[in-house]
Amino acid sequence: MSYSTADSLRPVTLDDVRGAQKMLTGVARVTAMEGSRHLTQLVGSPVHFKCENLQRTGSFKLRGAYVRIAGLLPEERAAGVVAASAGNHAQGVALASALLGVRSTVFMPKGAPLPKISATKEYGAEVRLHGHVVDETLAAAQEYAHETGAVFIHPFDHPDIIAGQGTVGLEILDQCPEARTIVVGIGGGGLAAGIAVAVKALRPDVRIVGVQAAGAAAFPPSLAAGRPVAIKNPATMADGIKVGCPGEVPFGIVADLVDEVRTVSEDELSAALLLCLERAKLVVEPAGASPVAALLSDPQGFEGPVVALLSGGNVDPLLLNRILRHGMSAQGRYLAVTLRLTDRPGALATLLGVLSVVDANVLDVSHVRTDPRLGLTEAEVELHLETKGPVHCAEVGHALRDAGYTVID
Repeated sequence: MSYSTADSLRPVTLDDVRGAQKMLTGVARVTAMEGSRHLTQLVGSPVHFKCENLQRTGSFKLRGAYVRIAGLLPEERAAGVVAASAGNHAQGVALASALLGVRSTVFMPKGAPLPKISATKEYGAEVRLHGHVVDETLAAAQEYAHETGAVFIHPFDHPDIIAGQGTVGLEILDQCPEARTIVVGIGGGGLAAGIAVAVKALRPDVRIVGVQAAGAAAFPPSLAAGRPVAIKNPATMADGIKVGCPGEVPFGIVADLVDEVRTVSEDELSAALLLCLERAKLVVEPAGASPVAALLSDPQGFEGPVVALLSGGNVDPLLLNRILRHGMSAQGRYLAVTLRLTDRPGALATLLGVLSVVDANVLDVSHVRTDPRLGLTEAEVELHLETKGPVHCAEVGHALRDAGYTVID
């Protein structure tokens, strides 16, 4: 497969995906397919995880980036490549370029997580930090391409990218030939489009369900309008699928071949990530957990066997800490409560005794005694508690009120 940039709107076929698969032999891993006992019980039919979070660079992005760069003409390779990304695409382009001996420059937002910046540099790219949002970073990368002649490697809007991502679909059919539904996260649409091309050509009976974060769901209005529609200010913790407008090339494929696009909330994403970590022992980023979030939100809405694609595992440790706490809170396993008590010796010990009786595990205590909002004999305490679910949370609240404490929040 050797394509110049001139044919960026050509159709993507099964032969393209198969050609990409040959090209990726020895480059991309054939990632594991793992069963999920918990989700199997919940859904009522087998559920499997396709673990692209264990791919080289930590996500599926290497597949498309390698195929795209390998398909450049010699003079294009000589000019180098440039990309814009907050993380996964950056690392995929950096490693693919290094493997192919092509110079790469990657523009990243100034607020990109340090582990992702470090990894991109270690894979061999020159990293330039520009802008505070991806749109500003993207504009800088495109300006660099115009000025230097470097080839801009789009994260999803090119047939070679889509063909490379489609190799995941071929692996799914090989590893789980009995699959009836494939659930995949959607940002710009490249991954879902590639999988749809491969799977629908070989198994048109398999249902493909795309999942978007509710705060960054550009596909539903785009599908309704029959063309890509940009949404304003997409907002979600799932930066891997935080895309304001679908790509032209993947949009047409998704519209034709993807059976349904669903949305999930931030709470559902947090709960899904927590489930992957606790039950499957897999570190998955929020975007990669989006198919699991869809299954948790509507367990009876998917015909099995189901394959949920865990598209990536590159999550910043600081974000992971916040997400886990948020996920535990959404499940009623973490409770933050602020209350007021009489400021006297032993008052805090008495409060902790009440919590001990109801078996709430105290994680953190903040005790404020001097604040203009408080009366002369009052103190305010903020407690972070580990609880056992919504019913237990209610029991803790009742116990505190029954003991005479004023619960503020």
